Amino acid sequence: MKPFEKKVWLSSPTMHGDELKYITEAYDTNWMSTVGANINEVERIAAEKAEVKYAVALSCCTAALHLCVRFAGEKLYGKSAISHGVLEGKRVFCSDMTFNATLNPVVYEGGIPIFIDTEEESWNMDPVALEKAFELYPDVKLVVCAELYGFPGRLDLIKKICEKHKALLIEDAAEAMGATLNGKQCGSFGDFGAVSYNGNKIITGSSGGCMLTNDIEVANKIRKWSTQARENAAWYQHEEIGYNYRMSNVVAGVVRGQYPYLEEHIKQKKAVYERYKEGLKGLPVSMNPIVDNTKPNYWLSAMIIDKDYMCKQVRDDSKALYIHEDGKTCPTEILKALSSINAEGRPIWKPMHMQPMYRMHECIGRDGSMRCRTNAYIAGSVVDVGADIFERGLCLVVLKNYTSKEYTGIGEKELESCINMQESRGFGILGWLS
Repeated sequence: MKPFEKKVWLSSPTMHGDELKYITEAYDTNWMSTVGANINEVERIAAEKAEVKYAVALSCCTAALHLCVRFAGEKLYGKSAISHGVLEGKRVFCSDMTFNATLNPVVYEGGIPIFIDTEEESWNMDPVALEKAFELYPDVKLVVCAELYGFPGRLDLIKKICEKHKALLIEDAAEAMGATLNGKQCGSFGDFGAVSYNGNKIITGSSGGCMLTNDIEVANKIRKWSTQARENAAWYQHEEIGYNYRMSNVVAGVVRGQYPYLEEHIKQKKAVYERYKEGLKGLPVSMNPIVDNTKPNYWLSAMIIDKDYMCKQVRDDSKALYIHEDGKTCPTEILKALSSINAEGRPIWKPMHMQPMYRMHECIGRDGSMRCRTNAYIAGSVVDVGADIFERGLCLVVLKNYTSKEYTGIGEKELESCINMQESRGFGILGWLS
C-alpha cells in the first residue's frame, strides 16, 4: 500500500459552507466580540439538540466543566475564600479512562480526584465500582463522568446511584453529542452537562463548548462568571471571581453553520464504524462496545485485540517497544504500520490512575481499592479493566472523501486485502495496514 501524499489525521472536521456565511455575517455587522446573533442561536440550538432548557456558550468544553464544578462546589459546600477553590480538600469521584480535561477542573478548584474503574461492557465508568466507591467514601457528594468516543455507558444507573447517595452528577458529554441512552440525549443526564466543539469533534467551531442545564439559576450564574463576574453597575464592579470564558461570536458562527449537519455526521461516522467491523470480521479483534438501548454518535472507531493474539509490548511514560510475533500483534505495531502510510492512529486514552501526576491517587474497582493490593506473604492480584483496555486498544483512522464530503474509512481494496491476508499473514490487520 502506497503512503498517502497528504497526512490522514485521526478525526478531521467536515465543513459545508454555511459556517463561512455566519462568520461573514459577524464580520459585516461588526459583532466580533463575545455577544451577537450567532452566540444566541448556538445556545438555542444546543439546548434544543440536547433536550435541556438552557445552554451557555463558552470558549471550550473545559471551561464549561470548570464552571459546572464551581457551581456544584458552591451548592454543596458554600462559597470559598478568595484564592481558595470550592472543593479544597474534598474528594470527587471521576471517570478513570478519559482525557484529563474531564477532571482538570476538579483540581483547579482544589478537589482530590478518586478514579472509578472502567466497565468492560461499555468502556465507560463502571456503576458497580461507583457503588463500591460510595461504600468506602460515603462523604463524597460529587461525581464527574465522561462518555468515551461517543459510545454511551450506563449513565442511567450512574445517575440513580448518585441520587441514592445524594451526590451531584456532572456529565462530560464532550465526545457524545447526539448520542442517546434509552432515547435520552447525552448531556442531559447530569445535574450539569457539557459538550465540545473542538476541532476534531462530531461538529466543530474550531474551539468552543456549551454548558447544559435545566435550571435557569445555573445558566444565569455561569453566564455571569464566564464574563468576568461583572455586577450590575455602570462601572466595572466585582464581588466574586470571574473568568474570560465566553464564546466568541465568530467561533459561534462556525458552530451555528455546523449544527444542521449533526445527524448527517453521525450517519457518516456510523458507516465508518460498520465498515471497519465488517472488514475486520473473523480477526481476533473487537470494536467499541455498544450498550443495549444506546445509539452512539460513533465519533471515533476503536478496537481491542484479543488477549491471546497480543505480542509482547512494553511502554514507559513516553516510548513503547514490542517484539514481533507471527500471528500476533499489538497497538504499537499497528500504529507503526499506520504511520508508515502517512496516516494517524492513536492509543486508547491512558487511564488517569496511570498518569504520573495521579499514580498515588485512589482508584476504585468492583472489588474495592485497586491500590496497595500486593502482599509479600499472601498471593494477590487486582482486576484493572481500564489498564487492560489501554494495553490492547487503539483508535482507528478515519479517511474522508473530500469530493463528496463523506467519511469513508480505509478503502474497499484495503479491506479486501485485510480479509485475504488473514490466512497468509496470520493476523490480517497488520498485513492490511502495512
